[in-house]
Amino acid sequence: MAEEKKGFFKEFKEFITKGNILDMAVGVVVGGAFGKIVTSLVNDIVMPPIGMAIGGVDFANLKAVIQPAVLDEAGEVVKEAVSINYGSFIQTIIEFIIIALCIFLVLRGIIKAKALAEKAKKQEEEAAPAPEPEPAPEPEPSEEVLLLREIRDSLKK
Repeated sequence: MAEEKKGFFKEFKEFITKGNILDMAVGVVVGGAFGKIVTSLVNDIVMPPIGMAIGGVDFANLKAVIQPAVLDEAGEVVKEAVSINYGSFIQTIIEFIIIALCIFLVLRGIIKAKALAEKAKKQEEEAAPAPEPEPAPEPEPSEEVLLLREIRDSLKK
């Protein structure tokens, strides 16, 4: 049992120290920050002009009240209103579309860059001269040739 725990912790340590996990963690942190930027963009820049264009409506306050708030005699809220906040939902949909568009554009750029790199590599390979083939080794002389050489050499002497 103790060895299983050691093996488990060793595997877990290897898992969390791999580069892919660290890259993913960085992606999550950057993605969270990007989400905040997009939320601010939608809430503070995109929605006010849209709301103004349709009659001065603040989308964050658009809602359908199902049950109104209950007030006491002093005008204090005893029970909150129950409502469907469709304005917030519309803003969230717009945020999603902006984030999806940004991810699409980044991935599209990466895919195009990879395709260009592969094309350049292929052209480079095609343009490179083919290496010259190595000369074939001379074949071993036959016994007849060897015998003739011996005869020649002895005649020279």
